[in-house]
Amino acid sequence: METVIHSDDILLLEYWEKTLEKNCTVVDDIDELFSFENSLIVINYTALGNNYKENIEKFHSKNNVLLVLDRTANIKKAKEFLKLSVKGYGNALMKEHFIISAIDTIKEGMIWLYPAFTTMLIEEISSTDKSVNIDLSSLTNREKGVALLLKEGIIYKDIALKLNIKPRTVKAHAKSIYTKLGVKDRLSLALLIK
Repeated sequence: METVIHSDDILLLEYWEKTLEKNCTVVDDIDELFSFENSLIVINYTALGNNYKENIEKFHSKNNVLLVLDRTANIKKAKEFLKLSVKGYGNALMKEHFIISAIDTIKEGMIWLYPAFTTMLIEEISSTDKSVNIDLSSLTNREKGVALLLKEGIIYKDIALKLNIKPRTVKAHAKSIYTKLGVKDRLSLALLIK
């Protein structure tokens, strides 16, 4: 899947291109951007324009997936973009490893949110309904521990510290958990376990 980047802010475009080590296609004109198919489009919020819902639909009609990055990212916009089937949302100036993680996650068919937003959504879910129990018997003991920490919105690095394992081991456990429980990402896991 080709990664295509577009921004109406030249500084953002340069930052993203440097972050991706030029492993992307830079498009200056949004009309040209609409010609791409089956691509991951990375675009900043303001470049989507006032008719952003219509523009998102145009991208989806060509089997594109979107990562929307925003200088003034907030949880309200995150929820709105998720409802519009955008696959990722975060801060336009977030650290390079977050941008790379977002792209990798989306290319794997999952949804990516800036970690603070994921935590907020999980906390919101956790506080509204505690009545559902899910059978975790298919998971190993270590996976159960990781799953419960993931559900709480704790990031991989902190889970690794808490369990005295490496972050990449946490990621491997998370992938196994998602597969065994039939979910695609941390948010789906939180919704399942509640």
